[in-house]
Amino acid sequence: MLEKLFENTLWSSRFIVILAVVFGLIGAVILFTVASVDIFVTAKYVITTYFTHAHPEHFHEDVVGGIIGAVDLYLIGVVMLIFSFGLYELFISEIDAAKEEGEENKILAIHSLDQLKDKISKVIVMVLVVGFFQKVGYTEYSGALDLLYFALSITAVAVGLFFLGKVGKH
Repeated sequence: MLEKLFENTLWSSRFIVILAVVFGLIGAVILFTVASVDIFVTAKYVITTYFTHAHPEHFHEDVVGGIIGAVDLYLIGVVMLIFSFGLYELFISEIDAAKEEGEENKILAIHSLDQLKDKISKVIVMVLVVGFFQKVGYTEYSGALDLLYFALSITAVAVGLFFLGKVGKH
């Protein structure tokens, strides 16, 4: 009887994961909101700049940087969503609403911790790539060696993305 009580308590303790699920979703909503405000601020900056006919020195870099920064936040928000859905499906229950559509949603379907880790790591790599390109937009190149390093870094990112696309495919 004591063993059964302990096992039931241990099994029920998995519901503590609800905290990570709920706060992961809250984090995703916050990130999506902040990214959307960033896009709005960038759009307002573009419109204001064009109506005043002033063209600041780093206008294009600022616009691209603002948009890429927002994309970065959206991607991190997606990581939080995948994390929340994955934890819920692994520890609590399958999401019935996803199955009601007839065909299971393969993006959010998580059946093991390895699948959750793989999906999150792919999105994190994309966040890093986007962050890399955001930084590249603000970099000033002073010579041929800087441009060579730039070309090598772009090549390294492309090779990394190529192999990332091969992961999980036969």
